[in-house]
Amino acid sequence: MAEKETKKENNKMKGIRIQKLCLNICVGESGDRLTRAGKVLEQLTGQTPVFSKARYTVRSFGIRRNEKIAVHCTVRGPKADEILERGLKVREYELKQGNFSAHGNFGFGIQEHIDLGIKYDPSIGIYGMDFYVILARPGYGVRYRRKKKSKVGFPHRLVKDDGLRWFQQHYDGIILPGK
Repeated sequence: MAEKETKKENNKMKGIRIQKLCLNICVGESGDRLTRAGKVLEQLTGQTPVFSKARYTVRSFGIRRNEKIAVHCTVRGPKADEILERGLKVREYELKQGNFSAHGNFGFGIQEHIDLGIKYDPSIGIYGMDFYVILARPGYGVRYRRKKKSKVGFPHRLVKDDGLRWFQQHYDGIILPGK
């Protein structure tokens, strides 16, 4: 019985890793501020960011449909680990339980991008940003591939507790109660 349990723990297909890290800066208006926010993301990731458009007009916010209002970037691999580490350092490795989704993914925000180690530039200004981390196990590609698409079985799927446990073990993180 004990041999069976160690076999389950050592299964490398059960290991959890970061599939991708999504960074988002929502400015709420198009123009110069949005362009500068794009420069911040480009400095941080080394990739060209993508601009997001408003889905519909909200007169109270002063935005129109299809107006560019945000900029985002998706990072994968070791670069995602490095940027996430810097972001969690700003948050002092503390996340609330409400930051975790039902599928084990989690997200958080920071107030100032200069806390990540980027030098302050008066011509750019200071921007806050959102981090969202998607976790996965090896073999999750079967649900996204083009040919022979398949479902991931329930024992292999991630749940909220898996994400919480991974965060606590991998980063020695502290989970605070509440939303």
